[in-house]
Amino acid sequence: MTRFILKRLAQLVPVLLGVTLAVFLLRQIIPGDAVDVLLGGMASEDDRAALRDELGLNQNIFVQYLTYLWGLLRGDLGRSSTYNAPVLGVLVERLGNTAIIAVPAVVLASVVGVVAGVWASRKPNSFRDRSVTVSVLLLTSMPSFWLGMLLIMLFSLTLGWFPVSGMQSLIGGGGFADVLQHAILPILTLAAWSLAVITRMTRTSMLGVMSSDYVRSAVARGLAPRQVVYGHALPNALPAVITVIGLQAGFQLSGAVLTETVFSWPGIGFAMASAITNRDMALLQGGILFIAVIFVFINFFVDVLYAVLNPKVKVDA
Repeated sequence: MTRFILKRLAQLVPVLLGVTLAVFLLRQIIPGDAVDVLLGGMASEDDRAALRDELGLNQNIFVQYLTYLWGLLRGDLGRSSTYNAPVLGVLVERLGNTAIIAVPAVVLASVVGVVAGVWASRKPNSFRDRSVTVSVLLLTSMPSFWLGMLLIMLFSLTLGWFPVSGMQSLIGGGGFADVLQHAILPILTLAAWSLAVITRMTRTSMLGVMSSDYVRSAVARGLAPRQVVYGHALPNALPAVITVIGLQAGFQLSGAVLTETVFSWPGIGFAMASAITNRDMALLQGGILFIAVIFVFINFFVDVLYAVLNPKVKVDA
């Protein structure tokens, strides 16, 4: 297992380099000048030239990339013009806010998705199976921003059960109950797509396992249906489902951009949306890199967990 983990870690190096190169080139091809964003259009040519020299923008692109990599190794993602603070500090501060809605969304989607997928797979082509399939289709067809606005209209504006936006009340807010009340609708919005994907994957994986020879042998031995499903089929179907859950955990960070914007939730997604509006290229570039790196490491841990759960994977290869 140690050799397997070290091998996967070594494979992360070119992946991370590719991510940094893609993010760096993104800034080069986006129209606009970073100097104009930082100084404004009324700055003198001398000030513009001085800042260009300070930022190293007069150097060739290869030197700029090496300088960018060296800054990343030192934790320097640049300085946000929107928040007037280091980009890394802005992202780390807001990562906790994003985790408040992203982690419960993944847990909710995973638990409900696995239960619904197993429940549907126990009676294929029945009413319950078709109901789950239709529900999954509806959830996957709803854009997150549209679903978020629909939930606001129903539960906030019509019923008045939950706040419209923000993370806490302006007056007397900030406690656990207040934050939870603000977080429920964003959590449901984030969980919807992942729930549908996990449900569909669980159902498909369970149907494949239930038709295998060892499950049919368990049924022939007279084992109870519940024991066959939960003792034989589900453990063998879980590795593929866990892979999808890991991918959905990474997608929650990118999906949070729209959800946090709809609900004005002060997380990484909302900060990146503000960066787009304010042309804060340093924050936008840092946010994309930050999310991409987290996504890469989530995939790494899922890969290791899959190898642990699936005996067919040769961990010493």
